[in-house]
Amino acid sequence: TVISLTLMLTPRLLACSYYSNQIRMQTVTLIPGDGIGPEISTAVMKIFEAAKAPIQWEERNVTAIQAPGGKWIIPPDAKESMNRNKIGLKGPLKTPIAAGHPSMNLLLRKTFDLYANVRPCVSIEGYKTPYTNVDLVTIRENTEGEYSGIEHVIVDGVVQSIKLITEQASQRIAEYAFEYARNNKRASVTAVHKANIMRMSDGLFLRKCREAAEKNKDVKFTEMYLDTVCLNMVQDPTQFDVLVMPNLYGDILSDLCAGLIGGLGVTPSGNIGANGVAIFESVHGTAPDIAGKDMANPTALLLSAVMMLRHMGLHGHAKKIETACFDVIRDKKVLTKDLGGNSKCSEFTQEICQRVQDSKDA
Repeated sequence: TVISLTLMLTPRLLACSYYSNQIRMQTVTLIPGDGIGPEISTAVMKIFEAAKAPIQWEERNVTAIQAPGGKWIIPPDAKESMNRNKIGLKGPLKTPIAAGHPSMNLLLRKTFDLYANVRPCVSIEGYKTPYTNVDLVTIRENTEGEYSGIEHVIVDGVVQSIKLITEQASQRIAEYAFEYARNNKRASVTAVHKANIMRMSDGLFLRKCREAAEKNKDVKFTEMYLDTVCLNMVQDPTQFDVLVMPNLYGDILSDLCAGLIGGLGVTPSGNIGANGVAIFESVHGTAPDIAGKDMANPTALLLSAVMMLRHMGLHGHAKKIETACFDVIRDKKVLTKDLGGNSKCSEFTQEICQRVQDSKDA
């Protein structure tokens, strides 16, 4: 049985569900990205068209712009589009290493205050990995911690990087984790930390998690050191349900969890903002070595788009697309190379489109 990636990401979805039977066209900002990004974005659009999803795309390119004074910003037209549409779908973006502009992913998070990164990791039937019953969600604080970008040279040869933890950010991500668990009928929330070493910073984060747990006693709460979580995760991932953690820990642990189900190529991701903005994305790299060769796997971006549809209240279309994707993977006849097959991206996409068209209407 395929486990559905059903996600009730914010209270906004509860309101949207009322309108699920009154389908209207909605505009989504599409950021195709770099490398294989345009190819997998095209694949998603084709599958959405086959499913008759009521989505119209507003495409925007995103490159860093240095404003007067040296501050890096995203292009004004992309910012305006996201602020107007509130919903975005983003392919992979290249990030310069140790030079040039800051990470575009980080810039997007800061621009739209995308404070919660949500990554469900669910085993896919027919896609063989060492683990078969993974069904967990990592919720990562997305705006501060070691990724605040506060670094400076103290003296030659000595660089200091500041880990910023605030009460406000810790409180809202903790409360979001419990809200998410309740909305998705999840049994428990685990706070991941290293408060035994970083007593003030992680201590503050853990304290806010404990306070949130006191307000949500219907959801079981546990707390665990990051290193212990990693150890237990590779031994038996089924013991975990929802995990909430600061930024850097979330970056590392969410990728580890993706490895349990086959990698970033099959793992969806959503970023939820404080002002109603949400951006869904594939979190794998740009794969420039295969860009333009019709070899890319669009699954991660497609499943992220499925998360997006559910966030928008379009549950029928989400289920139709998700089922078609999982059926194609389970049947193993038309798969891209990284999924164990020899098919092209376009062939894999067409097979999903065919399954969607053959299914009953949403």
